[in-house]
This record gives sequence, C-alpha cells and structure tokens, in this order.
Amino acid sequence: MSVHPSLLLRATELIGHPVVTLEGGEAIAEVKDVVYGSAEASLLGFTLRHRGFLGGPMKQVLAWAQVVALGRHAVMIASAGDLAERDDVLAQEVKESRGRNVIDSEVLTDAGERLGEVTDVVILIDDGPEVVGYEIGGSEVLTPRSGGHVFVPLPETLAVSGEALIVPAAVHDFVTDDLAGFGAAVERFRDHLRTGSP
Repeated sequence: MSVHPSLLLRATELIGHPVVTLEGGEAIAEVKDVVYGSAEASLLGFTLRHRGFLGGPMKQVLAWAQVVALGRHAVMIASAGDLAERDDVLAQEVKESRGRNVIDSEVLTDAGERLGEVTDVVILIDDGPEVVGYEIGGSEVLTPRSGGHVFVPLPETLAVSGEALIVPAAVHDFVTDDLAGFGAAVERFRDHLRTGSP
C-alpha cells in the first residue's frame, strides 16, 4: 500500500461536503455525518442533509459503493438515483453505532498506557476508504510541538469495541503532529508490526 499525503483526510473535513452528480453537475445534498464501520475500520458512507444553512436531515443515505470520487471539496456520484432510503446495511450501521462513537474514546496501549482521547479519524482515500489513524488530544505522555493534538497510526486490522481503543505499545515511535507526513508514519508502523524491524 502506498499512502500519498494528499489522499489523507480527517473525517470531520468531509462534513458539509456537497454531494454532486456527474449526470448534471448538480449539488443535491450535503454530508451530515461520516459513517465509520468500527469492525471493518473503514468508511461505509454518509448520512445526508439538505443543502443550505438551515438544511435538515434527509431520509436518504449514501453508501460508499455509490461514490464515484471523493476529494477535498466534494463527493461525486453518478446520479441522484444513487442515494438510498434508510433501509439498507448503511442505515443499520448508523443505528447500531449510536452510543459507540469513536470520537472522545480513550486510546490505550496494550501495555496499559493512556495516550489521550480521539478527536478525529484519519481516512486514506485510495482504492477504497480505509481508516489509518486517529487524531488524539489530551495526552499526558505524548507532547506535540504545536496545536495540542497528535496523529496515531493504526495497525492494518483493529477491532473497536467497548469504551477504550487499544493500540500496540510500539505506536509511540510513529506518532506525529504533522498530517502531511502521517502517511509515511503509517507505512513504517505497519512494516514494523509485520517484520519487527525498527
């Protein structure tokens, strides 16, 4: 896997993105929330709201399979028909995920050390969306140079359950406070876990 920095996004950056059709170039919705599949560590899709300052929630959702492209400024789909009513797998995940939001969860190492609390989820947009790390704050052991937050890479497989998120203790050496350099940190961390190399 090659991680390019321009393809790394915070999940919160996607909130408010217009959903635009390739068919007519029309912005038909906005991203309301990002639906994160905690068991799969992946982005499953989006809940939506109507466009505009007072736009309320929409009944339709947008599954990732229907997304043609995702950039820093818009979510592109083929046509308005790609939005689905809330009776599919995505809607079920939204229902089940209530009460187990990753944001504000504690991050602990498998050695029992508290690293901080999740403030955002970092997503790699490549062949498919993959959650590759967390932005965390409130750390007493990690001291960022600026902004008070750091980025913690995740292993290739990570099951999330309960109130705390557990990461390998080796993550210490791969934490960064720079999102632009975070992709390289993810690759080095995963290589280290696979091979045990420094």
